[in-house]
Amino acid sequence: MSLHVAIKMLRRQTTCLRIDEKNLLIFFVRPLSLGFTLLEVMVSLAIVGGLLITLIYTLNYHLGIAETHSIITISTSLAKVKLHELEITPAVGSGTFEEPFLDYSYETDVRNSSFLGMSQISVTVRNGREAVTLSELILNPSK
Repeated sequence: MSLHVAIKMLRRQTTCLRIDEKNLLIFFVRPLSLGFTLLEVMVSLAIVGGLLITLIYTLNYHLGIAETHSIITISTSLAKVKLHELEITPAVGSGTFEEPFLDYSYETDVRNSSFLGMSQISVTVRNGREAVTLSELILNPSK
């Protein structure tokens, strides 16, 4: 096989061919691949899978925190309303709130304070495992 035939065959199989005529050396590069190897695909899928698992876990965690904050905010607002009612008519009792807060319950308490002429009123609002308690000192009603 002559040198010219070998060069023609190499040109068909390579993307770059260079002949150094001083030393008669032939340099060639493999043809460009048109796809990914199975290993490359598996590694990229493992990376994407790890990122998705982390993203789903983080999203679920932060949604739980947002729900807890929402419950605490609503409980605090309901406790303030009930505490305002107790300022007008102090009484010990318990119950649930009206629609749309049927999941929330409350307990009220009235105690004598260590300060003369004052009483401590407190309201505890519960929803599931979250509870908010607000307390306040009021003047004893004159009898």
